[in-house]
Amino acid sequence: MESESRPFVNPDLPGYLGFANLPNQVHRKFVKKGFEFTLMVVGESGLGKSTLVNSLFLTDLYPDKIHPSAAEKIKKTVSIEASTVEIVERGVKLKLTVVDTPGFGDGINSSDCFKSIIQYVDQQFDKFLKDESGLNRRNIMDSRVHCCFYFINPVGHGLRPLDITFMKQLDKKINIVPVIAKADTLTKQELLKLKKIIMSEIEKHKIQIYPIPECDDDEDEDYKLQCQQLKEAVPFAVVGSNAIIEIRGKKVRGRLYPWGVVEVENPEHSDFIKLRTMLVAHMQDLQEVTQEVHYENYRLSRLDQPDSGTPDNVQSPTNKKKDDRVTEKQLREKEMELRRMQEMLNRMQAQLQAGSSQSLTNNNRSSNNNANVASFKQDM
Repeated sequence: MESESRPFVNPDLPGYLGFANLPNQVHRKFVKKGFEFTLMVVGESGLGKSTLVNSLFLTDLYPDKIHPSAAEKIKKTVSIEASTVEIVERGVKLKLTVVDTPGFGDGINSSDCFKSIIQYVDQQFDKFLKDESGLNRRNIMDSRVHCCFYFINPVGHGLRPLDITFMKQLDKKINIVPVIAKADTLTKQELLKLKKIIMSEIEKHKIQIYPIPECDDDEDEDYKLQCQQLKEAVPFAVVGSNAIIEIRGKKVRGRLYPWGVVEVENPEHSDFIKLRTMLVAHMQDLQEVTQEVHYENYRLSRLDQPDSGTPDNVQSPTNKKKDDRVTEKQLREKEMELRRMQEMLNRMQAQLQAGSSQSLTNNNRSSNNNANVASFKQDM
């Protein structure tokens, strides 16, 4: 039979004091410290990546962005650009880092344009591994990529070979969330058909995208319904816009066309609200999956490969075995040397004892002779 503990109440201290207050302590601690999150956006130019990110967080992360011309895009290779901004909402600080990949898929031959992205992701893992193995572990800056929005061209009739290759190369390293860009270029029927094609290709090629967590039985019905709707919306078909348009006396963010207005935050027009809900509601889970799955896999692979640049202060199992063998050999040699020295010392002690006993015998003989001489003189 379970007994319900009564909270201890001190009359001198106002407020409730009990175990139920522990979440409030954790909340105050994390609010004071703040949160860190890194989002990567990948996709070919012109799909509205920057616009969508600015729409999601209601901020301008690319104030000085320069759009290259078509001739410049041909010569340009894939680059990595990280922008960091601190967002404060109701006293909660979020240090958001958005990693953009301009030039991805823009070249004529884009077969290996994802290698620089893989290198960047591995560099962040390696940096975290070195910091974690160092002395100052309390103030580690987490720059690992926690989530990746992969933008799919809406006119591609499914996944391109580049899309499949990229996701298969990075699905073991980051949490991939597929996003259909510029959903307002397709009708509802076309969007539903495209979503089914993309999901069937993802299953066919065994691509691991970020799985939205399953709900427990004791969760609220509203939360269960929300998770179910988010799962059914994958891949998210979104529309981004930073323009404010007034419709029937109401100001909304959207795009104005000759035939009407596409509202960004209207669920009938776009999955924008669902994508933002997924990112915010499961931000902690995205970080935990990055830590417990992707980072641990990377860490294990680095420790199993001592020749691949393991940090100096991190010792791999192979190197540890070699060091143990060397140490054991040195100990055996020292033990043999100690035994030889002990034997030499024993021999020297034996010789000294033998010399001492011989000297004592000679002294005794000399004493006896002196006594005999003295006795002979007295008799004379």
